[in-house]
Amino acid sequence: MTAAAVLDLSPGAGLVLDGTEWTVEWREPHLGRVQLVKDDGTRERMTFRFLANHPQCRPSSRTSSAGADRGRQRKASEDLKAGRLELTELRMAHLLEVATGFRSGDPFHLGPGEPRAEYDPATTTLTERRHAKVAEFAALDPQHAKLLGLSSVGYRTLIRWENARRRFGLVGCADDRWLRRSGGTRKVSEPVREAVLAVREETKRMAKVSMRTKDRMIRQYVREEFGPETKVPSYDTLRRLWQEWFGPGGARQRYTRSADLPESEGHVLVHRPGQVVALDTTVLPVMVREHVFGDPVKMHLTLALDVCMAVTLFSGPGMLASSGPSWWGFRGLRTS
Repeated sequence: MTAAAVLDLSPGAGLVLDGTEWTVEWREPHLGRVQLVKDDGTRERMTFRFLANHPQCRPSSRTSSAGADRGRQRKASEDLKAGRLELTELRMAHLLEVATGFRSGDPFHLGPGEPRAEYDPATTTLTERRHAKVAEFAALDPQHAKLLGLSSVGYRTLIRWENARRRFGLVGCADDRWLRRSGGTRKVSEPVREAVLAVREETKRMAKVSMRTKDRMIRQYVREEFGPETKVPSYDTLRRLWQEWFGPGGARQRYTRSADLPESEGHVLVHRPGQVVALDTTVLPVMVREHVFGDPVKMHLTLALDVCMAVTLFSGPGMLASSGPSWWGFRGLRTS
């Protein structure tokens, strides 16, 4: 494993060890141990140290893309589209039957004929129950299976669903296509974009005006420059667009003007201390715990430097020198 690689040992994450793909089933951070499972049900317990130092251990590309969602709001059952909640609950009932032998997940709340012979936890293993569930789905009518979201379900799919269920609960059983799309960044036509930027420049040199006034100015600009037939979004859309591009606008006008950076031939001109601060962040090759039972987390080193006053020189490997009071000494550690 290279020094730049970072192993994700959270439940459900994938690893490739000696060319074989494994999935993290559970972990014990306070003991530094993790249990891996293969597609055929084989399980192995290993230590964090062994995996971190193994030369043939790397993250699986199948699950590494999930790291892009870190820091975002977690999906919830309220995000499911209309009519998809019942299908998600049906998936969860099948997963609970595989895990416990009972569709309710509780042996004290039995359903008719439960536990069925092929799902009885007293006489079958988890691997056998998963294969039985795959065979059950394969025997369904293709059209019914497609409507229920149970078509083309294999053994590995059941493992992935189960890991998501343990991690996210009910919503982990839902297909990502069943979730509502995020609003994302709003897009407008080029005439509206030009009008918004023009009004922005004009209002910076005026007394503070309301968004209603800006809305009228944008519509007037579009009407005069591009004709009355050009479509302009509604007031609410323009208001949200303005906040996304320029912020809430709570500062005074003179502060807003001073925050703009003057440019010359594509280069930013800095005239005073504190006007521009350069930030740099790098990942440290260590992991720490917030407390003894906490999960290991990566550490980031963040440095800040005043661009106006700083003149830095590299006097040697790993040595940074500065002139005068230029170095602010802002050094912070944050976790991710």
